[in-house]
Parts: sequence; C-alpha cells; structure tokens
Amino acid sequence: MATKQLVDADTAWPGDWLRGVLSLCALRVLADGPTYGYDIAQRLAAAGLGEIKGGTLYPLLGRLAVAGLLDEEWRPGDGGPGRKYYALTPAGRTHLRDESARWSRFADLTQTFVTSPEADR
Repeated sequence: MATKQLVDADTAWPGDWLRGVLSLCALRVLADGPTYGYDIAQRLAAAGLGEIKGGTLYPLLGRLAVAGLLDEEWRPGDGGPGRKYYALTPAGRTHLRDESARWSRFADLTQTFVTSPEADR
C-alpha cells in the first residue's frame, strides 16, 4: 500500500505543470507514428505523466488538428467500433522540433533557478 501511495504521489503532477507541456508530449508520442487517443494516454502514463483523462486529451487533440499540426482519420475496428487515429502533419513535426528545443532551454533555466540556494537577505 505504501508503495502505491508513493507512485501516486510521484505521478500526480500539478495540473498547471501538465497544461504547459501536454500538447508537446502528445505530439512527441505521435512522432513515433499514427495512433489513437487511448494509446496516446497510455503512453503518456507509461512515461510517468500520470493518468490523462479523455476530457483533457481529446479536446487537446482537436485543437492541435484545427491548428494544422495533426491529421485525423477514422479507421474501422476489428469487429468493434472504429477509432480516430491521429498523425503528425509536416507542420506538426516542425512545431514539435522547434518547441522541443525551446522547452529544453526553458526547463534548464527553471531547474537552475528553482533549485538554486536561497540568498541571505
């Protein structure tokens, strides 16, 4: 039980943090190839980002599609309902590359700033 609580605490990132990087993380999953929303959520969870609810993920994917960063395609299921697949567009790949570089610089800057010793005043 204690282990589960530790895992939950470690993966329960503040919503403000996730809102800042979720679109970039979803685009990163799609850089590996087209896939559907549930798979994206599972891969984000496996990466340690915690559970991303459909009410958060699907509107985000819709906004990325409207922005021209993703293509959407319905594919029939194997004996079940179809699934909407998402794939990066060329603009999505460019956006991911550019924003990943910017994110890396931002993360380095904030880590240095936040973890630096407090000045005596």
